Amino acid sequence: MWVMSRLEVWEERTEWWLVAAALVFLGAYATPIIWPQIPADVTRTCHVVVLITWVIFWIDYAVRLGLAEDRSRFVRRNVIDLVALAVPMFRPLRLLVLLNLITVLNRVGLHTMRGRVATYTGFGSLVMILVAGLAITDAERGAPGSMIGSFGDGLWWAAVTVTTVGYGDIFPVTAAGRVIAAVLMVGGIALLGVVTATLASWLVERVSTENERVETATRAQVEALADEVRALRAELATRSEPPPG
Repeated sequence: MWVMSRLEVWEERTEWWLVAAALVFLGAYATPIIWPQIPADVTRTCHVVVLITWVIFWIDYAVRLGLAEDRSRFVRRNVIDLVALAVPMFRPLRLLVLLNLITVLNRVGLHTMRGRVATYTGFGSLVMILVAGLAITDAERGAPGSMIGSFGDGLWWAAVTVTTVGYGDIFPVTAAGRVIAAVLMVGGIALLGVVTATLASWLVERVSTENERVETATRAQVEALADEVRALRAELATRSEPPPG
């Protein structure tokens, strides 16, 4: 009988709480960026909420590390979580914490490879565009010569960049913005590769299923024909026998 480890029990009990914490983090981080005219008290409250949720993710990581039977293997398999938690000092990169949201959703009821791929490609692409739009707006707004002055500009730039279209009408001018652009470009290329591989896998599976169906039908027809041939042979053998007496 399979028994869940302490780490698996912890992950099962906390997965949806972590999803909620990540969504709260996103809302608190995005609010001052999308609406820069909000009162200073609201902005400070959002910053406090961001800090609290970041601490929650650190606590979760520390607990999971403590419960892991092989800690070095745990660290190697959760490099994304560690990187996402280790960069809060760079304000635009704080949104990397949302990578935890993808990894948590990957653990929630997705036991098939196709389910995991669908999660990473579908939800991951939306998060990537939203996160990049927020980060680039935070890094570029107010900078000398910047072309990104609102969240709408940042979202447009992120969508164009992640899809590798690259119109060039908007581009970052700050060092932080260019770092974000480089990360998004790599992510966009990887995303297109995953989508292409997923479609290819789906097509191969459909063709394989159709071939199996045709082969099954053909095999049944051949067996039916063989039965008819045997019946005809038996009938001919009966007719060819000389009549008795």
